[in-house]
Amino acid sequence: MMVLGIESSCDETAAAIVLDGRKILSSVVWSQTALHRPYGGVVPELASRSHVEAVAPVLREALSQAGLAARDVEAVAATNGPGLVGSLLVGFSFGKAWAFARNLPFVAVNHLVGHVNAVFLSDDPPPLPLAALLVSGGHTALYRVDSPIALTLLGQTLDDAAGEAFDKAAKILGLGYPGGIAIERLAREGDPRRIRFPRSWLDRDAFDFSFSGVKTALLRHVQAHPEAAQDELPHAAASFQEAVVDVLAEKSVAAARGYGQNRLALAGGVAANSRLREKVTELAAKAGVSVFIPPVSLCGDNAAMIAAAGFHHLSQGGRSPLAADVFSRVG
Repeated sequence: MMVLGIESSCDETAAAIVLDGRKILSSVVWSQTALHRPYGGVVPELASRSHVEAVAPVLREALSQAGLAARDVEAVAATNGPGLVGSLLVGFSFGKAWAFARNLPFVAVNHLVGHVNAVFLSDDPPPLPLAALLVSGGHTALYRVDSPIALTLLGQTLDDAAGEAFDKAAKILGLGYPGGIAIERLAREGDPRRIRFPRSWLDRDAFDFSFSGVKTALLRHVQAHPEAAQDELPHAAASFQEAVVDVLAEKSVAAARGYGQNRLALAGGVAANSRLREKVTELAAKAGVSVFIPPVSLCGDNAAMIAAAGFHHLSQGGRSPLAADVFSRVG
């Protein structure tokens, strides 16, 4: 089945064509980073207006890259949440209209389920079941995955998502937006052991997270050492990153051992962080856990993962009515 995927949950407008939930024929992502950089974060109104301008050209480019015509598409999948409502409405409404005009099956896809499906688009997809760490700017959670669309929540952040914490830390350090990339780059020049920031383990036998404390610790450190702030920036970035990564890696490997039959997948934008990849791989090797990580191009928001998840929904008869709506949050 040739599925068109559309993604517009935040600040990327994306369209992709995926065959049978496995083979990516095209994947186009239009980023709004430059648009939002002057404001230090995503401005919802600007984001939704940009999606309106970009969605049709991005779709045309996806068809062109795949060497297909509109008549070759057999189904449409579009993200319906969680995310920014204004942004979601653009891609979701466009997808519904496109499917309706061509009398094609349509399915709404949860953005988080889409991220997990990015793992199954790799050349070496993992067997099931497994544990999955989904870590991004808006979400940090651990799941047991029994099928590409059957996820059971094991634990989640109780406050900031890891990506959100990186963005806020970058703002504290004056590094600009987007923060995660800025922190990672600067951290390469620093000593992660220079500053001992706290690790929020909560219950070490459970899988919930908290990152607001380490963010506050960074702010207090900068306030207490203003004279050394510039010289210590790389060390502060490296030490902060290490504090976040330590907790993510240890809890994820523990979840894989307890619930994932010693298999662990990483997904979401923060899964592109090189230090997180290194730390998870290192701890997993010691614990006898196999790790599966999508290529960086599939870690951030993209439509290939939405098309893949849509295929699995449709294969199980999971069509969505055209009356389906978007949602901003889970639960």
